[in-house]
Amino acid sequence: MAASAAPMVASSPRASTKDWIAVLACMIGAFMAILNIQITNASLLDIEGGIGTGVDNGAWISTAYLIGEIVVIPLTDYLSKVFSFRRYLLVNAVLFPLFSIACAFTHDLGSMIAMRGLQGFAGGILIPMAFTIVLTKLPKAQQPIGLALFALSVTFAPAIGPTIGGYLTENYGWQTIFFINAFPSAIMVVALAFTLEKQPMRLGLLREGDWAGIVTMAIGLSAFQTVLEEGEKDDWFASPFIFRLAIVAALFLGAFIWIELTVKKPLVSLRLLARRNFGIGVIANVLVGFALFGTVYILPQYLGQAQGYNAEQIGAVLAWTGLPQLLLIPFVPMLMKRFDARYVAFVGIALFAASCFMNTTLSLDTSGDQFFIPNIVRAIGQALIITPVSAITTAGIAPSEAGAASGLSNMLRNLGGAVGTATLATVLVKREQFHSNIIGQSVTSARNEVGQRLDQMTAYFMSHAVTDRVAAMHEAVVYLGNVVKRQALIMGFSDTFAVIGVLLVAAAISLLFARKAQGSAAGAH
Repeated sequence: MAASAAPMVASSPRASTKDWIAVLACMIGAFMAILNIQITNASLLDIEGGIGTGVDNGAWISTAYLIGEIVVIPLTDYLSKVFSFRRYLLVNAVLFPLFSIACAFTHDLGSMIAMRGLQGFAGGILIPMAFTIVLTKLPKAQQPIGLALFALSVTFAPAIGPTIGGYLTENYGWQTIFFINAFPSAIMVVALAFTLEKQPMRLGLLREGDWAGIVTMAIGLSAFQTVLEEGEKDDWFASPFIFRLAIVAALFLGAFIWIELTVKKPLVSLRLLARRNFGIGVIANVLVGFALFGTVYILPQYLGQAQGYNAEQIGAVLAWTGLPQLLLIPFVPMLMKRFDARYVAFVGIALFAASCFMNTTLSLDTSGDQFFIPNIVRAIGQALIITPVSAITTAGIAPSEAGAASGLSNMLRNLGGAVGTATLATVLVKREQFHSNIIGQSVTSARNEVGQRLDQMTAYFMSHAVTDRVAAMHEAVVYLGNVVKRQALIMGFSDTFAVIGVLLVAAAISLLFARKAQGSAAGAH
C-alpha cells in the first residue's frame, strides 16, 4: 500500500516558484488597492483643508475612488481577455501609483475627484485579478494558501488603512498618503513583468462585447454608489438630486440584470449565483463586506465624534484589529486541512459578531483602551473568515470561469461594504434622534435632580468669568443639552454595532447550508 501511494504523492501538481512570485506580486496590488479605500478616511478633514473645499463636498474624495473601483471590477475579466492578462495587469499596475501621486499635487476639488476616480479605476482591477491568479496559477491543493494571502489583503488592509493614514497625516502631511503606493507598485510591476507569460491581444473580442451590459452597468453602479455615499448627507429622497439618481440606478441596474440573463455572451455571469455554494458564498461575502467596511467606518466615527480622538490616535486603536491577523491568517490553510471550511468560517464570523455585541454597551467612559479586547476578538474572527469563505464560494468553479466568478464576488462584496457604510450612517442618525427624544423627555426642569444640576452648573459658570446670572443659567442649559446629545450619540453608536452583529449571525448561519468544499478536512476523508 505504501509503495502504491508514493507515485500519487509524486504526481500531485505543485505551483512553480515563478507562479508563486506572480501570486505574491498580485497580492501586493490587491492590498494597496483595498488600502486606498480606507487610508483617506482618517485624513479627510486635512485633505479638505488642503484643497480648499468644505466638509459637504469632501466626501466625493472617497466616493470618486469607490465609483471607479466598483465599475471596473466586473469589467476586468472581459478586458483582460481583450488585451491579455499580462498586458492589462501591468498597464494598470503602472497607472495606479501614477494617479495616486497625481492626487498629492491637486489643488482643487474637481481635479482631486478626477484623479481619485482614475486611481480607483486602475486600482480596482488589481483586486479581482489577484483572486483570479490564485484560481488559475495554483493547483487545488495549494489554493487555500493563495486564498489566505488574498484574505490578508481583504481584511488587513481596511483595518490598517486608518492607522497608516492617520500617522502619515499627523506627522508628514496628507500628501504623503498618496506617495506610499509608489514603491510597492514598482516591486509588483517588476515581478509581474518577469513572471507572467506573454499572450496575444484578442481585439476581435471588442466586436463581440456586451456593450449594452457595460453601459447599463457603468451608469447604474455609478448612480447607485453615489446614492449610497451622498444619501445620508442630503436626507435621502428628500433631495431631488438623490431621488433622480435612485431612479436612474434602479432603471439601469434593472436593465443590466435583464441583459445579462438574456444575451449569449454576458459581461457578468449572473447565472453563477444559481450554483449553491457560489450563491451562498456570495451572500456571506456581501454580509461580511457590510460588517468589514461598516466597522472600519463606525469605530473611527465614534472615537472622533464622541471621544475627540485625532487621526493618529484613531489609527492606534484600530491597529489591534489588523496586526493579529498578520500572525493568524497564515495558519488558516492548516486549519482547513483538519476541519471543514464551513465550520472554520462559521467560528470566524461568530467571533466577529461577538466583538460587535461587546460594543453594544458603550458609555461616556468607553474610549481606546476599552476597545482592546473587542478588537482582538474581531481580529481573530476576521482572520478565520475570508479564506474558508472563498474556498466555499469557488468550490466547483472551473479555471475558465475564475475571472467571471472573481469579478462578480468581489464587486458584490464591495457593494455590500458601500451599502453597509450608508446604512449604518442612517441608523446612527435615526437612533441618535430616537435616544435624544427619550432622554429629553426625562430631562426637564420639573424634576428635582435636573433643577439641582442646573443650579450647580449655573454656580460653576458664575465662578468662571460669567458674571450675569441669566447668561450663566443659559450656559448651564446649553451644557446639559450637550450632555444629552452626547449620550444619545453614544447610544446610537451602540445600536449600529448591534445591527452589524445581527447581520453577521445571519452570514454565519447561511454558510451551514453550503456543500462541503473539496479540500476541507471533511471533504477529504
